[in-house]
Amino acid sequence: MGNRFQVKDRFADGAQYIDGRLRSGTSGQSHTVIAPATGDEVLTYELASTADVDEAVAAARRAFPGWSGATPGERSDALHRLAAVLAEQAEDFAYAESLQCGKPIKLSTEFDVPGTIDNTAFFAGAARHLQGQAAAEYSGDHTSYVRREAIGVVGSIAPWNYPLQMAAWKILPAIAAGNTVVLKPAELTPLTSLMFAQAAKDAGLPDGVINIVTGAGREAGEHLVGHPDVVMTSFTGSTAVGKRVAEIATATVKRLHLELGGKAPFLVFDDADLEAAAHGAVAASLINTGQDCTAATRAYVQRPLHDAFVARVAELMESVRLGDPFAPTTDLGPLVSHAQRDRVAGFVDRARGYATVVTGGEIPAGDLAGGAYYRPTLIAGAAQDSEVVQSEIFGPVLVVLPFDTDDEGIALANDTPYGLAASAWSRDLYRANRATREIKAGCVWVNDHIPIISEMPHGGYKASGFGKDMSAYSFEEYTQVKHVMYDNTAVAEKDWHRTIFGDRP
Repeated sequence: MGNRFQVKDRFADGAQYIDGRLRSGTSGQSHTVIAPATGDEVLTYELASTADVDEAVAAARRAFPGWSGATPGERSDALHRLAAVLAEQAEDFAYAESLQCGKPIKLSTEFDVPGTIDNTAFFAGAARHLQGQAAAEYSGDHTSYVRREAIGVVGSIAPWNYPLQMAAWKILPAIAAGNTVVLKPAELTPLTSLMFAQAAKDAGLPDGVINIVTGAGREAGEHLVGHPDVVMTSFTGSTAVGKRVAEIATATVKRLHLELGGKAPFLVFDDADLEAAAHGAVAASLINTGQDCTAATRAYVQRPLHDAFVARVAELMESVRLGDPFAPTTDLGPLVSHAQRDRVAGFVDRARGYATVVTGGEIPAGDLAGGAYYRPTLIAGAAQDSEVVQSEIFGPVLVVLPFDTDDEGIALANDTPYGLAASAWSRDLYRANRATREIKAGCVWVNDHIPIISEMPHGGYKASGFGKDMSAYSFEEYTQVKHVMYDNTAVAEKDWHRTIFGDRP
């Protein structure tokens, strides 16, 4: 990396971004961002109070008439400028993301940051395509058409696993459609969300269009969701917290978008390319140290390939290099916190009582002992109803189970409350197509697992939530559909009036 900025200097004015400027929170409580790779303090800041949330919502509400009244072309131009600013500051964003999350710098520089820039460029173009249904005379006497209109102030809550990308996924479709946003990032990882808002100001977006409040979920988060001037809530996080968000939003009749937990199946048929499936499973289970709601967590392997798959995945996992996130050769960084590491270790330790830990299952010693590291872990022999198969672990852990028939494999893949993502591995087109039809998930990959693109939607089934991030489909979340109907007859006494009063001649 080049000249890394000093985080404490960059955020000396505070970790709240309201109406175009950084400021300190007023809750009277502080929080410290910790580098999970070392345990060192990165930044201590004052958390947002409910009053700070009120100010941010008020700023967004003031900015809404001007921003929603801008032409699609003007909003598009602003987002194109934002994409350019993000590209100019890419190195700083990658550094901050790896610092606060512990993710390897090669992941930040090759996935998180370029993905966010691409999302921004996509929505810059999509802003010009907020189209409704074409005009037509459906009744015969009237011309009808559909408008898509901005809905108002959106209150969004983003998670800690992909702070930059999730902030972008929440903010970009909302503002491209003409809304204004108040985003609450996770307290653990606020840096790049704040930097994103600052980059938007550098790009010329009006003050108040994007606001960031960094506070505790029970105070700032719940107040934001329940705020009477917030017309929509978009939340990404655990299913348990999503249920609480839904309760609050429902009480105020808000539009709601939930992207929740996942337990993605990785379904390997007996005609699959074993080497491709093994490499794919390691990459898909370990991305972001397994802290990814679409990560491969349950590998179901048809029995003829099962033992060879377990052996090869174990071999590949043992070659993965843990280390300093800023070293270019590091493959796997720490989990986001020691608490999260200990949670993952707890799942694995309990699994030893009913399954086999094939490789991993250890907290490394030596130079890595001070960080929140955990070795890549492969578990075999667990039952379908066991904790490690049914619960979201959110760490570098893959569980492998055998199956016999195709019917059984697909049934097992569907046998969790979740339905966010899945993959099917086969050389047989008909087998793969059947899996894509019958697996209940918002995304099903064939012979790959994890890649995402801005043009395609991301969102789940069942307990994984509802609604879509990315793609033009996201505008369905962030726009109000209005039917406009014009009378074409110029007749004062219409025939249908007689069904209400008077008699027909």
